[in-house]
Amino acid sequence: MKRTLIRIGACLAAAFGLVAGDPSWSQAYPVKPIRLIVAGPAGGGNDVITRPIAQKLSESLGQQVIVDNRPGAGTLLAGQSTAGSAPDGYTVMMGTISTLCISPHLVRKKPYDPVLDFTPITLVARAGLMVAVNPALPAKTIGELVGLARSRPGQLTYASNGAGSLSHLTTELFSRAAGITMVHVPYKGGSLAAMDTIGGYTQLVITAIPTLISHVKASRLRAIAVTGSRRSPAMPDLPTVAESGLPGFESTQWYAAFAPKNTPAAIVERLYRELQKAADIAAVRAALSNEGAELTVTGPQRLGELVQADSAKWEKIIRESGIVLD
Repeated sequence: MKRTLIRIGACLAAAFGLVAGDPSWSQAYPVKPIRLIVAGPAGGGNDVITRPIAQKLSESLGQQVIVDNRPGAGTLLAGQSTAGSAPDGYTVMMGTISTLCISPHLVRKKPYDPVLDFTPITLVARAGLMVAVNPALPAKTIGELVGLARSRPGQLTYASNGAGSLSHLTTELFSRAAGITMVHVPYKGGSLAAMDTIGGYTQLVITAIPTLISHVKASRLRAIAVTGSRRSPAMPDLPTVAESGLPGFESTQWYAAFAPKNTPAAIVERLYRELQKAADIAAVRAALSNEGAELTVTGPQRLGELVQADSAKWEKIIRESGIVLD
């Protein structure tokens, strides 16, 4: 009996050593295909950015990286699937700010905890949104837009990608920061929101830069600012909201890699290093440029800090606005 217990103890110790980050564990990994869950539909911004990364990872890791699109329930399905997977490095998610910091707060019963149920790997890219108005609206700057909205409280209408979307919440954040009141008109996607703003059914839209940029260049919409902390490389002459009179304002879409909680540190470090190399290739940079995004690889610690900060920020806006989708 004593010998048996010693053998069991030795086996447990060895297993724990592997999970805790024994170098031999990372050297052996991976020995089978990796599932890369994409929080979004095929052809969407996250998918377009992720696919060239997945191809490069397959080459560098020596194992197939299979892209698995999970677009449902505001990307909650992607988060649920990842959080419920084994923490062995064979399930990785490319999530967005909605997956981690917005969608969980829009439902009464959270399917996962954005901070506790995931292991951050690295931020990959960030992109601000664009603020655009119907050309008939007499506002060419954020200051003029705010002044107009204050002179017509509750009269201006704004289009969004849908209730609880980053587009919607960013406009709520903007309204609070500017001290204005506007009427929300939700649509099923940014393209529909843009078209009705062009048609004059709504006066304002804040959504992804690629959705609006062709309309701006064709003078069907007037761009007046971007919502990120820095100007967009897609439109470098367009100021940020922060530099246009609302200091500190920022709302940014981001794309980042996560694993299930308790994924071994050695595997996380390996994935971070490989993602860092895979993200810095021409195909990814082209995809990012098309999405109006910038490559921003930060590593696990800074991604974890970002999730905590953005989750608290948007949870507050959602709670105070009374937005519930279920």
